[in-house]
Parts: sequence; C-alpha cells; structure tokens
Amino acid sequence: MAIGAVALVVLAVVAEALRQGADAKRLSGPTLRQLGVKRGVVIGTAVRGDVWQHNKAYRQLIGEQFGSVTPENEMKWAVIEPERGTFEFKAADEIVAAAEQAKQEVRGHTLVWHNQLPGWVSGLDAKDLRAATAAHIRRVMGHYRGRIAIWDVVNEALTDLGGLRRSPFLKLGRDYIAWAFGIAHGADPKARLHINEVGADGINAKSDRLYEIVRSLKARGVPIDGVGLQMHVNLAGVPPTFVDNMRRFAALGVELSITEADVGLRLPPSAADLRAQARVYATIVRGCLAVSACKTLTFWGYTDGRSWISETQPGMGAATLLDKELRPKPAFRAVQRALEAGQPARTP
Repeated sequence: MAIGAVALVVLAVVAEALRQGADAKRLSGPTLRQLGVKRGVVIGTAVRGDVWQHNKAYRQLIGEQFGSVTPENEMKWAVIEPERGTFEFKAADEIVAAAEQAKQEVRGHTLVWHNQLPGWVSGLDAKDLRAATAAHIRRVMGHYRGRIAIWDVVNEALTDLGGLRRSPFLKLGRDYIAWAFGIAHGADPKARLHINEVGADGINAKSDRLYEIVRSLKARGVPIDGVGLQMHVNLAGVPPTFVDNMRRFAALGVELSITEADVGLRLPPSAADLRAQARVYATIVRGCLAVSACKTLTFWGYTDGRSWISETQPGMGAATLLDKELRPKPAFRAVQRALEAGQPARTP
C-alpha cells in the first residue's frame, strides 16, 4: 500500500474514533445513573453484545449513563447452550466483566422461557426436560455465582387471558414455576430471583393471575424476591392502573422492576410523536418513583440504532431514548427531568 493510502486509512480511523468520542459526550446534565442513585432506583439498559464489541461510543454511554445492564440475548438458552451440555459463555462473560469494571449491576436474562430455545429442548420428554432444565439453571447460575444481582428465572409464563402458556415447560407440571425458583435459589442463594412478564403492567386478567401466582409462591415459602413488568408500550401510554398494580404486588413483600421499557412509534415519527413519546417515558419513570418497592428501571436498549422494535415490527421503531447517532431525543430529556423532580413521597 502506498504511503498516501496508508495515511488516508490512519486519518479515517482517527476521525472515526474522534467522532465516537464526540457522540458519547453529547448528553449534557447529570447522568441517568447519577439521578437514579439520588432517587433510590437503579437505572439500567439492555446491552447488545455485537454492538458493544465494535462501537466505542455505545460502550462509553452504557458505562456513564446506566447503573445496571441486561444482556439482551447473550444469556438466553439458545445462545448460551446451543447443544446439550455445551455452554458458550464468552459473549455474556465480556458484558459481565465490563459491568463489573464499571461498578454496574447485572440482570441475568433469562433461564426458563418458551422462546429462543435450542431445537433439542422441545424434543425432550418430561423426565429428560426436567434434568436438562435443572442442569441448565445450575450451570449458568453457577458460572456467574455471586456476580449477577437479579435473575429473571421464569419469563412470560402466562397468556393474555391469565392461563399458563403452552410451552415445553408445561411437561414439567403446572407447578414448574415454583420448582424452577427452588433450583435457582440453590444455584446462587444470594441472587435476587424474579418472575418477568409482558402485558401485566396494568390490572388485567394476566396480572391478576400473576398476582395469585406470586401470592401463592410467597405463602409457600418459595424463594421469589421480585416481579418484573416489561412495559413495552406505544403512544397509547401506560395503563391507568399501572401504579395501583405495582402497589398490590409490593404489598406481597416483593420488589418491583420495570424490566424492558420502550415506547414504539410509527415510522417516520413526527416531532409531535417524539414529544408524545417523551411524555409516556416520563409517566413510566414517575410511576416507578411513586412506589418504593420499584427498585430498578431498565430501558430495553437506549439507541434507535439497535432496537428489537424496528427489527421485529415492520413500520415501527424510534422506540428508545437516543436516535441512531446517539443524540438525545425529547424522551431522554423527559426521563432526566422526571428523575430530577422525583416524587414528594414514595408509597410501599
């Protein structure tokens, strides 16, 4: 390669590094992480390992802005145990190590879920599935023992009508949720164990059933510590019973987490859409701040450049706090202001 060409390549690399560094400094004011500490709520984000590896600005903002991280896919069964007994921890290990260096909590996501399962799981009979599930929980949690603050032990177990979802895990019996929590507690007694659910953020048939499950688990002494409410919403906003729903779960003696908050928009969004999105995000934050048992609030990604909404829902996107260039949207400023304002008093 000619010297001139080499120089151009070097200049391009330097320019990209400077651009990424500049992008990471565009967010002015106190960080979400700092504001969360002030309010007693850990503010987190889902992390995409492939982006984390290759984008310096993305990594830098995660460390600066958030007090916890959730590997978006790297701990799911199909990724971490693609073949029975063969575990691939490298991608998740890198995220966990970076979080530890940044003094962030890690939320493990997820152990028992009907989706993103390797093909070999669905073909197992009940006895073999029980052995494989127990081995999976013990191996994964054992690998990270003492390093993961919260585990989503069981994820999306219910239908919208409140029944148990038809999944391979029903082969284990209708009490498989309690069984899974028992295995998880044995694998890492110090980790906080949560059940995580979508569409249960307001009072409805699904959250009613979830409430009864959690109440029963607590009454039986099953080691469940918390409930995760995912909060995938749109401009229709949060359910009006959102705070009341959290309060009834809190009365059972469990902590609450908002685990996967995003606000999807139709593409392309107008300026009015972005302002409306900001109001929805502020409502989510204020709801968490209103209930003292709401200990963590995790956004499901923080940049429109990498969001599951745009990747899985045609015509939808722009669901996060920052745009594709990592610039703050009205939603980011609204979250900042809501955290800065806080609440006059937090109720149980």
